[in-house]
Amino acid sequence: MPLPALLSRRNPRLSKKDFGSLLIIAGSPSMLGASALCSLAAMRSGAGLVTAAVPKDLNPALQKKISNSVMTKLLPESHAGTFSFKAYGQVKKIWDQYDAIAVGPGLGRDPGTQRFVRQVIIHCPKPLVIDADALFALSVHPEILHKAAAARILTPHAGEMARLTGKTVAYIEVNRTKIARDFAKRYNCVLLLKGHRTIIVSPQGKSYVNHSGNVGMATAGSGDVLTGMITAFLGQGMSPFDAAKYGAFFHGKAGDLAAAKYSKAFLMAGDIIEHIGKSFL
Repeated sequence: MPLPALLSRRNPRLSKKDFGSLLIIAGSPSMLGASALCSLAAMRSGAGLVTAAVPKDLNPALQKKISNSVMTKLLPESHAGTFSFKAYGQVKKIWDQYDAIAVGPGLGRDPGTQRFVRQVIIHCPKPLVIDADALFALSVHPEILHKAAAARILTPHAGEMARLTGKTVAYIEVNRTKIARDFAKRYNCVLLLKGHRTIIVSPQGKSYVNHSGNVGMATAGSGDVLTGMITAFLGQGMSPFDAAKYGAFFHGKAGDLAAAKYSKAFLMAGDIIEHIGKSFL
């Protein structure tokens, strides 16, 4: 798949602001690496500016995990050290500064955090990538997608899709295309169903089946990298469907390049990030 023209940076007069400003809402005390992986993948995928929103007391630890090219935004935290529901008021004040937002990687499942996530899903006026623990929060009330203020991209694996639909994982795996199409149409979202031959479906029924990638990418943090890449493409002006499609392809291609270097058996999420740039060549 060729590199989209808008990612080629052929105009020398453009600045970092022309390549998207992103907000990554991710991380909790035991899963702070998810925030780092997602943010770094977004930066490596061409985003002009990336800000990692983090529960305030976790900022010193996050600073040690991320590049000095990623900024942080400190938000109110719960007693468990996750995002507090009060964080919603702070995010609401700043979301107009960003071109695209991701929510979910490593958030944890504190009740206040889940309430915060659902309010962001409903009211955020910017394109939003919903992953991981944000999908868990959404599964309780998937109908809130009907109220969403802008485009939403969901990136579940089969287990998360089962929770969203009430179907079994076995049923999901046998009926991947139908499940993805029905959900995308019903809830007016772009649905990226992960797995062997990841499928991406638009609300209008347009679909793409990805053929890049390998089994070595079934490793902790790989999904966080994908979320960062999709968010970066959204921020650079791609449509939600194209951002998900190209995200899946180049994520898989980067994984293939990493596997060629390290082998499938020993692949880590950071290896995928290392090869994102090469995947565009």
